[in-house]
Amino acid sequence: MSSNVKKIALNWIDENEKLLIKAHDEIWEYSEVGLQELKTGKLLADTLEKDGFKVERGVAGMPSAFIATYGSGKPVIGMMGELDALPGLSQKKVPYKEPLVEGGAGHGCGHHGYAVAALGGALAVKAAMVSGKTRGTIKCFGCPAEETLVGKVFMVRDGVFNGVDACLGHHPGSINSSGLRSGNAMNSMKFEFFGQPSHAAGSPEQGISALDAVQLMNIAVDFMREHVVQEARIHYVIEDGGHEPNVVPPYSRSWYYVRAPERDLVDQYYKRILKIADAADLMVGTTHKVRFLTGVHNGLANKVLAELTVAKMREIGAPTYSKEELAFAKELSKSIPREQKKVALSRGLIPDADDLMDVDLNSKIYDPFGEQVRGGGGSSDVADVAWNMPTQQFSTVAFILGSPGHSWQNAACSGTSIGHKSTIFASKVMAASVIDLLIKPELLQEAKDEWKKKMQGRVYKSPLPADLKPPLDQLERQ
Repeated sequence: MSSNVKKIALNWIDENEKLLIKAHDEIWEYSEVGLQELKTGKLLADTLEKDGFKVERGVAGMPSAFIATYGSGKPVIGMMGELDALPGLSQKKVPYKEPLVEGGAGHGCGHHGYAVAALGGALAVKAAMVSGKTRGTIKCFGCPAEETLVGKVFMVRDGVFNGVDACLGHHPGSINSSGLRSGNAMNSMKFEFFGQPSHAAGSPEQGISALDAVQLMNIAVDFMREHVVQEARIHYVIEDGGHEPNVVPPYSRSWYYVRAPERDLVDQYYKRILKIADAADLMVGTTHKVRFLTGVHNGLANKVLAELTVAKMREIGAPTYSKEELAFAKELSKSIPREQKKVALSRGLIPDADDLMDVDLNSKIYDPFGEQVRGGGGSSDVADVAWNMPTQQFSTVAFILGSPGHSWQNAACSGTSIGHKSTIFASKVMAASVIDLLIKPELLQEAKDEWKKKMQGRVYKSPLPADLKPPLDQLERQ
Protein backbone atom coordinates (compact mmCIF):
# COMPACT_ATOMS: atom_id res chain seq x y z
CA MET A 1 0.00 0.00 0.00
CA SER A 2 2.75 2.43 0.98
CA SER A 3 4.52 2.20 -2.37
CA ASN A 4 1.27 2.66 -4.33
CA VAL A 5 0.31 5.77 -2.35
CA LYS A 6 3.77 7.28 -2.74
CA LYS A 7 3.72 6.51 -6.45
CA ILE A 8 0.57 8.59 -6.83
CA ALA A 9 2.23 11.53 -5.04
CA LEU A 10 5.51 11.30 -6.94
CA ASN A 11 3.71 10.98 -10.26
CA TRP A 12 1.73 14.11 -9.42
CA ILE A 13 4.99 16.04 -8.94
CA ASP A 14 6.38 14.76 -12.24
CA GLU A 15 3.18 15.71 -14.05
CA ASN A 16 3.05 19.17 -12.42
CA GLU A 17 6.75 19.99 -12.47
CA LYS A 18 6.15 23.09 -14.60
CA LEU A 19 3.69 24.49 -12.05
CA LEU A 20 6.22 24.10 -9.23
CA ILE A 21 9.13 25.53 -11.24
CA LYS A 22 6.97 28.51 -12.21
CA ALA A 23 6.20 29.16 -8.53
CA HIS A 24 9.91 28.73 -7.68
CA ASP A 25 10.91 31.31 -10.31
CA GLU A 26 8.18 33.81 -9.46
CA ILE A 27 9.03 33.82 -5.76
CA TRP A 28 12.74 34.14 -6.62
CA GLU A 29 11.88 37.20 -8.70
CA TYR A 30 9.62 38.69 -6.02
CA SER A 31 12.46 38.52 -3.44
CA GLU A 32 10.37 40.09 -0.69
CA VAL A 33 11.97 40.74 2.70
CA GLY A 34 10.51 39.54 5.99
CA LEU A 35 6.94 40.53 6.85
CA GLN A 36 6.59 42.12 3.42
CA GLU A 37 6.15 38.87 1.46
CA LEU A 38 2.63 39.74 0.33
CA LYS A 39 2.96 38.52 -3.27
CA THR A 40 4.79 35.38 -2.16
CA GLY A 41 2.21 34.49 0.47
CA LYS A 42 -0.66 35.18 -1.91
CA LEU A 43 0.80 33.01 -4.68
CA LEU A 44 1.22 30.05 -2.34
CA ALA A 45 -2.10 30.47 -0.54
CA ASP A 46 -4.04 30.99 -3.79
CA THR A 47 -2.49 27.87 -5.33
CA LEU A 48 -3.39 25.73 -2.33
CA GLU A 49 -6.89 27.17 -2.06
CA LYS A 50 -7.54 26.57 -5.75
CA ASP A 51 -6.57 22.93 -5.22
CA GLY A 52 -9.10 22.42 -2.43
CA PHE A 53 -7.21 23.36 0.73
CA LYS A 54 -8.98 25.41 3.37
CA VAL A 55 -6.79 28.50 3.76
CA GLU A 56 -6.65 30.92 6.69
CA ARG A 57 -4.67 34.06 5.85
CA GLY A 58 -3.00 36.72 7.95
CA VAL A 59 -2.54 34.38 10.92
CA ALA A 60 -0.75 35.53 14.11
CA GLY A 61 -1.03 39.17 13.06
CA MET A 62 1.22 38.86 9.98
CA PRO A 63 -0.34 39.67 6.59
CA SER A 64 1.75 37.16 4.62
CA ALA A 65 1.37 34.24 7.06
CA PHE A 66 -1.15 31.50 6.32
CA ILE A 67 -2.20 27.98 7.17
CA ALA A 68 -3.67 25.68 4.51
CA THR A 69 -5.46 22.50 5.65
CA TYR A 70 -6.69 19.42 3.85
CA GLY A 71 -8.24 16.23 5.20
CA SER A 72 -9.68 15.37 8.59
CA GLY A 73 -8.84 13.46 11.72
CA LYS A 74 -5.56 12.11 13.00
CA PRO A 75 -2.68 12.10 12.42
CA VAL A 76 -2.00 15.75 11.59
CA ILE A 77 1.26 16.32 9.73
CA GLY A 78 2.64 19.79 9.03
CA MET A 79 4.83 21.10 6.23
CA MET A 80 6.57 24.43 6.80
CA GLY A 81 7.32 26.92 4.04
CA GLU A 82 9.53 29.98 4.58
CA LEU A 83 8.87 33.05 2.48
CA ASP A 84 11.43 35.81 2.96
CA ALA A 85 14.41 37.04 0.97
CA LEU A 86 17.41 39.03 2.25
CA PRO A 87 18.03 42.76 1.79
CA GLY A 88 20.90 43.78 -0.48
CA LEU A 89 21.34 40.39 -2.20
CA SER A 90 19.65 41.04 -5.52
CA GLN A 91 21.46 38.98 -8.15
CA LYS A 92 20.99 37.93 -11.76
CA LYS A 93 21.15 34.25 -12.73
CA VAL A 94 24.77 34.58 -13.81
CA PRO A 95 28.00 33.15 -12.29
CA TYR A 96 29.43 36.57 -11.46
CA LYS A 97 28.20 39.32 -9.18
CA GLU A 98 25.64 41.50 -10.93
CA PRO A 99 22.52 42.75 -9.14
CA LEU A 100 19.17 42.33 -10.81
CA VAL A 101 18.00 45.46 -8.96
CA GLU A 102 20.72 47.69 -7.51
CA GLY A 103 20.40 47.57 -3.72
CA GLY A 104 17.43 45.21 -3.94
CA ALA A 105 16.68 42.03 -2.05
CA GLY A 106 17.54 38.52 -3.18
CA HIS A 107 17.03 34.90 -2.15
CA GLY A 108 20.51 34.36 -0.77
CA CYS A 109 19.18 31.73 1.66
CA GLY A 110 16.95 29.91 -0.79
CA HIS A 111 13.61 30.41 0.90
CA HIS A 112 11.86 30.34 -2.46
CA GLY A 113 12.90 26.68 -2.60
CA TYR A 114 11.84 26.19 1.02
CA ALA A 115 8.38 27.56 0.23
CA VAL A 116 7.81 25.60 -2.96
CA ALA A 117 8.98 22.30 -1.46
CA ALA A 118 6.19 22.68 1.12
CA LEU A 119 3.75 23.64 -1.63
CA GLY A 120 4.75 20.73 -3.87
CA GLY A 121 4.77 18.27 -0.99
CA ALA A 122 1.34 19.37 0.21
CA LEU A 123 -0.28 19.26 -3.24
CA ALA A 124 1.22 15.85 -3.97
CA VAL A 125 0.11 14.32 -0.66
CA LYS A 126 -3.36 15.72 -1.24
CA ALA A 127 -3.45 13.99 -4.63
CA ALA A 128 -2.62 10.72 -2.88
CA MET A 129 -5.27 11.33 -0.22
CA VAL A 130 -7.91 11.89 -2.89
CA SER A 131 -7.23 8.35 -4.09
CA GLY A 132 -8.71 7.17 -0.79
CA LYS A 133 -5.65 5.17 0.15
CA THR A 134 -4.56 7.35 3.06
CA ARG A 135 -6.31 9.41 5.69
CA GLY A 136 -5.53 12.10 8.20
CA THR A 137 -4.88 15.82 7.95
CA ILE A 138 -2.10 17.77 6.31
CA LYS A 139 -1.28 21.39 7.01
CA CYS A 140 0.94 23.67 4.94
CA PHE A 141 2.26 26.67 6.90
CA GLY A 142 3.30 29.89 5.19
CA CYS A 143 5.92 31.26 7.59
CA PRO A 144 7.24 34.82 7.07
CA ALA A 145 10.37 36.52 8.35
CA GLU A 146 12.53 33.56 9.33
CA GLU A 147 15.64 35.66 8.71
CA THR A 148 14.71 37.95 11.60
CA LEU A 149 13.25 35.02 13.59
CA VAL A 150 9.72 36.33 13.74
CA GLY A 151 7.23 34.21 11.80
CA LYS A 152 7.06 30.80 13.46
CA VAL A 153 7.69 31.98 17.02
CA PHE A 154 4.65 34.29 16.83
CA MET A 155 2.64 31.54 15.11
CA VAL A 156 3.55 29.07 17.87
CA ARG A 157 2.67 31.56 20.60
CA ASP A 158 -0.71 32.23 19.01
CA GLY A 159 -1.57 28.54 18.65
CA VAL A 160 -1.29 28.21 14.88
CA PHE A 161 0.66 24.92 15.22
CA ASN A 162 -1.62 23.46 17.90
CA GLY A 163 -2.73 19.89 17.29
CA VAL A 164 0.02 19.00 14.82
CA ASP A 165 1.60 15.60 15.49
CA ALA A 166 4.84 16.15 13.56
CA CYS A 167 6.25 18.79 11.25
CA LEU A 168 8.77 18.82 8.38
CA GLY A 169 10.60 21.54 6.53
CA HIS A 170 13.11 21.67 3.70
CA HIS A 171 16.01 24.13 3.56
CA PRO A 172 18.07 24.47 0.38
CA GLY A 173 21.75 23.81 0.96
CA SER A 174 24.92 22.42 -0.59
CA ILE A 175 24.43 18.78 0.45
CA ASN A 176 21.61 16.23 0.45
CA SER A 177 21.03 15.24 4.06
CA SER A 178 19.14 16.03 7.25
CA GLY A 179 21.21 17.82 9.88
CA LEU A 180 21.09 17.15 13.61
CA ARG A 181 22.81 20.32 14.89
CA SER A 182 20.70 22.25 17.34
CA GLY A 183 21.55 25.85 16.46
CA ASN A 184 21.54 28.73 18.92
CA ALA A 185 18.75 30.32 20.90
CA MET A 186 18.47 34.07 20.30
CA ASN A 187 17.00 37.42 21.33
CA SER A 188 16.56 40.34 18.95
CA MET A 189 16.17 43.87 20.31
CA LYS A 190 16.71 47.52 19.45
CA PHE A 191 18.19 50.21 21.74
CA GLU A 192 17.11 53.81 21.25
CA PHE A 193 19.20 56.48 22.99
CA PHE A 194 18.03 60.06 23.52
CA GLY A 195 20.35 63.01 24.10
CA GLN A 196 20.46 66.75 23.49
CA PRO A 197 21.32 68.45 20.18
CA SER A 198 23.80 71.28 20.03
CA HIS A 199 26.30 72.86 17.66
CA ALA A 200 29.21 70.41 17.65
CA ALA A 201 31.75 73.22 17.27
CA GLY A 202 30.08 76.36 18.66
CA SER A 203 28.49 74.93 21.81
CA PRO A 204 29.56 71.29 22.26
CA GLU A 205 29.35 71.59 26.04
CA GLN A 206 25.57 71.92 25.76
CA GLY A 207 25.13 68.72 23.75
CA ILE A 208 24.48 65.16 24.91
CA SER A 209 25.44 62.71 22.18
CA ALA A 210 23.15 59.73 21.77
CA LEU A 211 25.73 58.31 19.36
CA ASP A 212 28.35 58.37 22.14
CA ALA A 213 26.04 56.22 24.25
CA VAL A 214 25.58 53.71 21.42
CA GLN A 215 29.31 53.53 20.81
CA LEU A 216 30.18 53.12 24.49
CA MET A 217 27.57 50.40 24.81
CA ASN A 218 29.00 48.61 21.77
CA ILE A 219 32.54 48.81 23.17
CA ALA A 220 31.42 47.33 26.49
CA VAL A 221 29.61 44.50 24.72
CA ASP A 222 32.72 43.84 22.63
CA PHE A 223 34.71 43.39 25.84
CA MET A 224 31.95 41.15 27.20
CA ARG A 225 32.46 38.73 24.29
CA GLU A 226 35.61 37.38 25.97
CA HIS A 227 33.56 36.21 28.94
CA VAL A 228 30.76 34.19 27.36
CA VAL A 229 30.73 30.58 26.17
CA GLN A 230 32.57 30.19 22.89
CA GLU A 231 29.44 29.09 20.99
CA ALA A 232 27.71 32.40 21.79
CA ARG A 233 27.33 35.06 19.13
CA ILE A 234 26.59 38.73 19.89
CA HIS A 235 26.37 41.13 16.97
CA TYR A 236 24.87 44.52 16.22
CA VAL A 237 24.43 47.29 13.70
CA ILE A 238 23.98 51.04 14.21
CA GLU A 239 20.77 51.85 12.37
CA ASP A 240 20.82 55.58 13.12
CA GLY A 241 23.95 57.42 14.19
CA GLY A 242 22.97 61.01 13.54
CA HIS A 243 23.08 63.18 10.45
CA GLU A 244 25.38 66.20 9.97
CA PRO A 245 28.73 66.11 11.84
CA ASN A 246 28.21 69.66 13.13
CA VAL A 247 25.12 68.65 15.11
CA VAL A 248 25.54 66.61 18.29
CA PRO A 249 23.28 63.58 17.60
CA PRO A 250 20.22 63.76 19.85
CA TYR A 251 19.03 60.31 18.77
CA SER A 252 20.79 57.06 17.93
CA ARG A 253 19.60 53.48 17.53
CA SER A 254 21.28 50.07 17.45
CA TRP A 255 19.93 46.60 16.66
CA TYR A 256 21.31 43.60 18.57
CA TYR A 257 21.19 39.82 18.21
CA VAL A 258 22.22 37.78 21.25
CA ARG A 259 22.72 34.06 20.58
CA ALA A 260 23.80 31.12 22.76
CA PRO A 261 23.38 27.32 22.69
CA GLU A 262 20.71 27.28 25.42
CA ARG A 263 17.74 29.56 26.06
CA ASP A 264 18.73 30.26 29.67
CA LEU A 265 22.19 31.48 28.54
CA VAL A 266 20.56 33.95 26.16
CA ASP A 267 18.47 35.25 29.06
CA GLN A 268 21.61 35.70 31.19
CA TYR A 269 23.54 37.56 28.49
CA TYR A 270 20.53 39.69 27.62
CA LYS A 271 20.27 40.88 31.23
CA ARG A 272 23.98 41.79 31.22
CA ILE A 273 23.54 43.80 28.04
CA LEU A 274 20.57 45.65 29.51
CA LYS A 275 22.84 46.72 32.39
CA ILE A 276 25.48 47.86 29.89
CA ALA A 277 22.88 50.09 28.24
CA ASP A 278 22.09 51.59 31.66
CA ALA A 279 25.80 52.21 32.19
CA ALA A 280 26.04 54.03 28.85
CA ASP A 281 23.36 56.43 30.06
CA LEU A 282 25.34 57.09 33.23
CA MET A 283 28.51 57.84 31.28
CA VAL A 284 26.95 60.10 28.68
CA GLY A 285 23.84 61.56 30.31
CA THR A 286 21.37 60.05 27.86
CA THR A 287 18.18 58.11 28.43
CA HIS A 288 17.17 55.06 26.44
CA LYS A 289 14.39 52.66 25.55
CA VAL A 290 14.63 48.97 24.72
CA ARG A 291 12.36 47.49 22.08
CA PHE A 292 12.29 43.69 22.29
CA LEU A 293 11.52 42.33 18.81
CA THR A 294 11.60 38.57 19.11
CA GLY A 295 13.35 35.58 20.63
CA VAL A 296 13.70 31.88 19.85
CA HIS A 297 14.85 28.68 21.51
CA ASN A 298 17.74 26.45 20.56
CA GLY A 299 16.74 23.71 18.15
CA LEU A 300 15.74 20.13 18.96
CA ALA A 301 16.49 17.85 16.02
CA ASN A 302 14.54 14.60 15.62
CA LYS A 303 16.71 11.70 14.45
CA VAL A 304 13.74 9.48 13.57
CA LEU A 305 12.43 12.11 11.15
CA ALA A 306 15.93 12.87 9.88
CA GLU A 307 16.52 9.21 9.04
CA LEU A 308 13.09 9.05 7.40
CA THR A 309 13.82 11.95 5.04
CA VAL A 310 17.26 10.60 4.12
CA ALA A 311 15.76 7.18 3.41
CA LYS A 312 13.25 8.83 1.07
CA MET A 313 16.09 10.68 -0.68
CA ARG A 314 17.76 7.35 -1.40
CA GLU A 315 14.54 5.77 -2.63
CA ILE A 316 13.91 8.66 -5.02
CA GLY A 317 17.52 9.29 -6.07
CA ALA A 318 19.41 12.58 -6.09
CA PRO A 319 19.36 14.79 -9.20
CA THR A 320 22.09 14.58 -11.81
CA TYR A 321 23.43 17.64 -13.62
CA SER A 322 23.87 18.62 -17.24
CA LYS A 323 27.13 19.83 -18.77
CA GLU A 324 25.71 23.34 -18.77
CA GLU A 325 24.81 23.19 -15.07
CA LEU A 326 28.22 21.81 -14.14
CA ALA A 327 29.91 24.53 -16.19
CA PHE A 328 27.81 27.23 -14.46
CA ALA A 329 28.74 25.82 -11.05
CA LYS A 330 32.42 25.65 -11.97
CA GLU A 331 32.44 29.28 -13.13
CA LEU A 332 30.57 30.39 -10.01
CA SER A 333 33.07 28.55 -7.80
CA LYS A 334 35.84 30.82 -9.11
CA SER A 335 34.39 33.59 -6.93
CA ILE A 336 35.19 31.59 -3.77
CA PRO A 337 38.88 31.33 -2.74
CA ARG A 338 40.03 27.77 -2.09
CA GLU A 339 41.11 28.67 1.44
CA GLN A 340 37.60 29.91 2.15
CA LYS A 341 36.06 26.76 0.68
CA LYS A 342 38.31 24.54 2.80
CA VAL A 343 37.21 26.29 5.98
CA ALA A 344 33.55 26.16 4.93
CA LEU A 345 33.72 22.41 4.30
CA SER A 346 35.44 21.83 7.62
CA ARG A 347 32.93 23.92 9.57
CA GLY A 348 30.07 22.17 7.82
CA LEU A 349 31.14 18.83 9.35
CA ILE A 350 30.63 16.98 6.05
CA PRO A 351 32.07 13.49 6.63
CA ASP A 352 34.21 13.44 3.46
CA ALA A 353 35.06 17.15 3.42
CA ASP A 354 38.69 16.55 2.43
CA ASP A 355 37.59 14.83 -0.78
CA LEU A 356 35.30 17.65 -1.91
CA MET A 357 37.72 20.49 -2.64
CA ASP A 358 37.36 20.03 -6.40
CA VAL A 359 33.62 19.27 -6.33
CA ASP A 360 31.14 22.04 -7.07
CA LEU A 361 27.75 20.26 -7.07
CA ASN A 362 27.64 17.39 -4.60
CA SER A 363 25.20 14.67 -5.67
CA LYS A 364 25.89 12.36 -2.70
CA ILE A 365 23.27 11.61 -0.05
CA TYR A 366 24.57 11.65 3.53
CA ASP A 367 23.33 9.99 6.69
CA PRO A 368 22.11 12.50 9.30
CA PHE A 369 25.07 14.02 11.15
CA GLY A 370 26.04 16.80 13.56
CA GLU A 371 24.21 15.51 16.63
CA GLN A 372 27.35 15.79 18.76
CA VAL A 373 27.71 19.54 18.12
CA ARG A 374 26.48 21.89 20.81
CA GLY A 375 24.67 24.89 19.43
CA GLY A 376 25.83 26.40 16.17
CA GLY A 377 26.40 29.83 14.72
CA GLY A 378 22.91 30.38 13.36
CA SER A 379 19.43 30.38 14.82
CA SER A 380 16.01 29.50 13.43
CA ASP A 381 12.44 29.96 14.54
CA VAL A 382 11.91 26.33 13.50
CA ALA A 383 13.27 25.67 17.00
CA ASP A 384 10.09 26.91 18.66
CA VAL A 385 8.05 24.51 16.55
CA ALA A 386 10.46 21.72 17.56
CA TRP A 387 9.92 22.45 21.27
CA ASN A 388 6.23 21.67 20.75
CA MET A 389 6.24 18.59 18.49
CA PRO A 390 8.64 16.30 16.60
CA THR A 391 10.14 18.54 13.91
CA GLN A 392 12.91 18.18 11.36
CA GLN A 393 14.40 20.06 8.41
CA PHE A 394 16.21 18.32 5.57
CA SER A 395 18.47 19.78 2.90
CA THR A 396 18.85 19.31 -0.85
CA VAL A 397 21.51 20.77 -3.13
CA ALA A 398 20.66 24.23 -4.46
CA PHE A 399 24.07 25.89 -3.84
CA ILE A 400 27.64 25.08 -4.77
CA LEU A 401 29.96 23.66 -2.15
CA GLY A 402 31.80 26.31 -0.15
CA SER A 403 29.51 29.25 -0.93
CA PRO A 404 28.82 31.42 2.11
CA GLY A 405 25.38 31.51 3.65
CA HIS A 406 23.38 34.58 2.69
CA SER A 407 25.45 35.25 -0.42
CA TRP A 408 24.93 36.45 -3.97
CA GLN A 409 26.35 33.12 -5.11
CA ASN A 410 23.44 31.32 -3.44
CA ALA A 411 20.91 33.70 -4.96
CA ALA A 412 22.39 33.14 -8.42
CA CYS A 413 22.65 29.34 -8.22
CA SER A 414 19.25 28.71 -6.66
CA GLY A 415 17.58 30.79 -9.36
CA THR A 416 18.78 28.48 -12.14
CA SER A 417 17.80 24.96 -13.17
CA ILE A 418 20.11 23.73 -10.39
CA GLY A 419 17.68 25.29 -7.94
CA HIS A 420 14.72 23.84 -9.85
CA LYS A 421 16.12 20.33 -9.44
CA SER A 422 16.65 20.94 -5.72
CA THR A 423 13.03 22.04 -5.26
CA ILE A 424 11.51 19.18 -7.27
CA PHE A 425 13.67 16.64 -5.41
CA ALA A 426 12.71 18.22 -2.07
CA SER A 427 9.01 18.20 -2.98
CA LYS A 428 9.23 14.46 -3.62
CA VAL A 429 11.12 13.80 -0.39
CA MET A 430 8.59 15.90 1.52
CA ALA A 431 5.62 14.08 0.00
CA ALA A 432 7.06 10.59 0.50
CA SER A 433 8.05 11.33 4.12
CA VAL A 434 4.65 12.81 5.01
CA ILE A 435 2.85 9.81 3.50
CA ASP A 436 4.93 7.44 5.65
CA LEU A 437 3.99 9.45 8.74
CA LEU A 438 0.32 9.31 7.75
CA ILE A 439 0.15 5.56 7.13
CA LYS A 440 2.71 4.18 9.57
CA PRO A 441 1.54 4.94 13.12
CA GLU A 442 4.51 3.10 14.61
CA LEU A 443 6.92 5.46 12.80
CA LEU A 444 5.11 8.55 14.05
CA GLN A 445 5.12 7.12 17.56
CA GLU A 446 8.90 6.60 17.40
CA ALA A 447 9.33 10.27 16.47
CA LYS A 448 7.07 11.29 19.35
CA ASP A 449 8.90 9.06 21.82
CA GLU A 450 12.23 10.62 20.84
CA TRP A 451 10.74 14.11 21.22
CA LYS A 452 9.35 13.30 24.67
CA LYS A 453 12.73 11.99 25.78
CA LYS A 454 14.47 15.19 24.64
CA MET A 455 11.87 17.32 26.39
CA GLN A 456 12.43 15.66 29.76
CA GLY A 457 13.36 18.41 32.20
CA ARG A 458 12.33 21.08 29.69
CA VAL A 459 9.13 23.11 29.60
CA TYR A 460 8.36 25.29 26.63
CA LYS A 461 7.74 28.93 27.45
CA SER A 462 7.38 31.40 24.63
CA PRO A 463 10.18 33.98 24.69
CA LEU A 464 7.60 36.54 23.57
CA PRO A 465 5.53 38.62 25.97
CA ALA A 466 1.83 37.80 25.60
CA ASP A 467 1.00 41.28 24.32
CA LEU A 468 3.97 41.64 21.92
CA LYS A 469 2.90 42.18 18.32
CA PRO A 470 4.94 41.18 15.26
CA PRO A 471 7.40 43.99 14.39
CA LEU A 472 5.82 44.78 11.02
CA ASP A 473 7.93 47.95 10.74
CA GLN A 474 11.31 46.35 11.51
CA LEU A 475 12.55 46.55 7.93
CA GLU A 476 10.88 49.76 6.79
CA ARG A 477 14.25 51.11 5.67
CA GLN A 478 14.51 48.25 3.17
